[in-house]
Amino acid sequence: MRYSTLLGKTKKEAPKDETSLNAQLLIRGGFIQKEMAGVYVFLPLGLRVLKNIMQIIREEMNAIGGQEFYLSSLQDPEIWKKSGRWSDEVIDVWFRTKLHNDTELGLANTHEEAFTQLLTKYIQSYKDLPVYAYQFQTKFRNELRAKSGLLRTREFIMKDLYSFNRTEEELNTFYEQCKNAYIKIFKRLGIGDKTYYTFASGGAFSKYSHEFQTLCETGEDTIYLDRKKGIAVNQEVYTDDVLAEMGLKKQELEEVRAIEVGNIFPLKTKYSEPLGLMYTDETGQQKPVVMGSYGIGPSRSMATIVELLSDDKGIVWPKEVAPFKFHLVGLDLAEAEKVYQTLIKNNVEVLYDDREDVSAGEKFADCDLIGCPYRLVVSKKTQGKIEVKSRTEQDSKLITVTDVLAL
Repeated sequence: MRYSTLLGKTKKEAPKDETSLNAQLLIRGGFIQKEMAGVYVFLPLGLRVLKNIMQIIREEMNAIGGQEFYLSSLQDPEIWKKSGRWSDEVIDVWFRTKLHNDTELGLANTHEEAFTQLLTKYIQSYKDLPVYAYQFQTKFRNELRAKSGLLRTREFIMKDLYSFNRTEEELNTFYEQCKNAYIKIFKRLGIGDKTYYTFASGGAFSKYSHEFQTLCETGEDTIYLDRKKGIAVNQEVYTDDVLAEMGLKKQELEEVRAIEVGNIFPLKTKYSEPLGLMYTDETGQQKPVVMGSYGIGPSRSMATIVELLSDDKGIVWPKEVAPFKFHLVGLDLAEAEKVYQTLIKNNVEVLYDDREDVSAGEKFADCDLIGCPYRLVVSKKTQGKIEVKSRTEQDSKLITVTDVLAL
């Protein structure tokens, strides 16, 4: 990618109405553009990051047997009425619309009902189970207050996976597999050392659900963390009874702020029974399918990475997430062009700052703001070599283009 033709240039200032760090840096870096409150456009750099995050999630979901789908955002009210969740009194974030014939539809805020209804067409026997179905799909939530940049929006992509098992024992086994997959995901995203498995309310259908909370001073949630055990309790279930059940002691817990980056729920038969998702077991008996739900917001994860890993110069992207591995700064454009052509011929992902009449200082500042893992500089001073510097280090060194390919 040539920076001179890239849509979405850096800005010196963020919009005054954006107070969150993630929104400020992502807008200034040319990753996103604000459309309206709670709605953002992903520009080419931002979309590359988002897709990288989604690919990490996809790989880990596939590794535990997930099958990827793509369901509709438009929702039939009838299936939601069966589960009791069409009412605003139950879910207060519905966006609704109408067809020309006055038929009311919903814009999906989640997809438990839709997946359950879909699988009634494919699951009849115990031989059809288990099924682990997931998607990356746009969700719409009529948030009272859209705030904190990409952390709380009204339109966003979610990875939602739903497990369909024969028994609670099978559900529990997969639940543990998905928990471990989430741990791998957040490690690959570069925030694993700050992310903790957190006990939260399971609502009416389970004693607990579980969240993955990333420690961050700007987070909306308050959790109580036992660092030695590596687990936490959400404020909503922080009671003496819960602590006793989990073997936690108040004096060993630390009150911290955090961002919820993922959650997993044991749904059991909450949706399968009202929607008629049944299977015939080995003895010929009809039984409801046992379900679980597992969510991660890729854009929220993106925002969390920025909140955690940025410095006073800009964003610091982990290697697996970064829009490009290398940011090539051309100060001697003729020589830099040669390096650029060599890199792209070797299928190396590189953002090339080929702008003319822009100072070296401005190019370096943009490089730090955008936050690719490595800065490459080609100038008359480098004398046929390339100056390379990691985004997280102060010192640079001169290497050959062959050495760059080995990084």
